[in-house]
Amino acid sequence: MLNGQGGSKVFNKKLYSIWALLILFLVPESAFAMHIMEGFLPYKWAAFWALISLPVVVYGVISISKKMKENPELKLLLGVAGAFAFVLSALKIPSVTGSSSHPTGVGLGAILFGPAAMSVLGMIVLLFQAILLAHGGITTLGANVFSMAIVGTFVAYGTYKFAKKAGISNGIAVFLAAAFGNLMTYVTTSFQLALAFPAEVGGVMASAVKFLTIFAVTQIPLAISEGLLTVVIFNFLSKYSSQELITLNIFKKGEVLGDDNHA
Repeated sequence: MLNGQGGSKVFNKKLYSIWALLILFLVPESAFAMHIMEGFLPYKWAAFWALISLPVVVYGVISISKKMKENPELKLLLGVAGAFAFVLSALKIPSVTGSSSHPTGVGLGAILFGPAAMSVLGMIVLLFQAILLAHGGITTLGANVFSMAIVGTFVAYGTYKFAKKAGISNGIAVFLAAAFGNLMTYVTTSFQLALAFPAEVGGVMASAVKFLTIFAVTQIPLAISEGLLTVVIFNFLSKYSSQELITLNIFKKGEVLGDDNHA
């Protein structure tokens, strides 16, 4: 393990290099693709999802505040989780009018800090994308937060914990968490759109099937890709920020992070 000031400097230097490459090659130039876009949902549904999301986000703020107060050295890692989600969820592949397929990036933060804390980071990511990149919207923020920053994070966290209890290695557990968190985000988005725009024949379920079918073409490969990339970043953190992962109870104190543990 790399501990102390020397290990921290190496971690910071390599971390900045990775994010520079990600931002250079992955962030799209176009700002036309987006989450559920501004004004697309009826106001009653926009208000409903905002009210449902608010208590989770408030609890997440409390959770983050407590963690940072107890362990201020985790602030950089928290920033990494937020930046990872921002970069990945900025990648847009047009899928259907009113939404799009893209990675979410919330699995990493959910594993490290828990789903409630990641819901706050996810909300911040979505807010900045709505304001600065025209991805998503302010009126649809609650719906996008619920699907990506709440459902996606809780599914990712639950999948990781279940996989670990089942004796699955860290690498596979992280992959499954990120992939399933991504997929469930879009299952949720499909039902949100279906509830707002039920089909004339078949109602909500028929509409949901239509949205799910369209999303699946691009979302399944994206979920697999996100899972693999999340494993790469997690392995990087395991090597260069092992002490922080021990603090977060991802690994036990004194555990050797060899290939068998996280690959």
